[in-house]
Amino acid sequence: MKVILKQDIKGSGKKGDILDVNDGYAKNFLLKKGFAELASSSAINELEMKNNAKNYHRAEEIKQITALANRVNGTIIEVPIKLGENGKTFGSITSKEIASKLQDLSFNVDKKKILLKEPLKFVGDYKVQIRFIENVHATITVKVIAQ
Repeated sequence: MKVILKQDIKGSGKKGDILDVNDGYAKNFLLKKGFAELASSSAINELEMKNNAKNYHRAEEIKQITALANRVNGTIIEVPIKLGENGKTFGSITSKEIASKLQDLSFNVDKKKILLKEPLKFVGDYKVQIRFIENVHATITVKVIAQ
């Protein structure tokens, strides 16, 4: 008997999978508990339409993220930091401050996407990676300047 899973079933499959299972397993467990539905032609067609729509929306989202990454790539931002008498800095520049400066330039970038190994504590230029999604990166230059 062919069924379409409505949710993930450990050992059987994931939500949306079309399975060919024993009649007893389908009737007494999957269908009875509401974990699956019969794989009629209309149900299969509806599943294919949902998958196509989901893939289309995911592709559009990837296009938008890639366009944002291309616009952000190569951007130079200046972040002031307070200096003491001997040129020693007070505090450090974190990903939150970098995200705030990018927001001022109308780039909506989440601070969790900015890859900093450690906060920037010295005056100078730094190359900073931004990882939007897998395989979509941008590099910006952060100029830490004395205030």
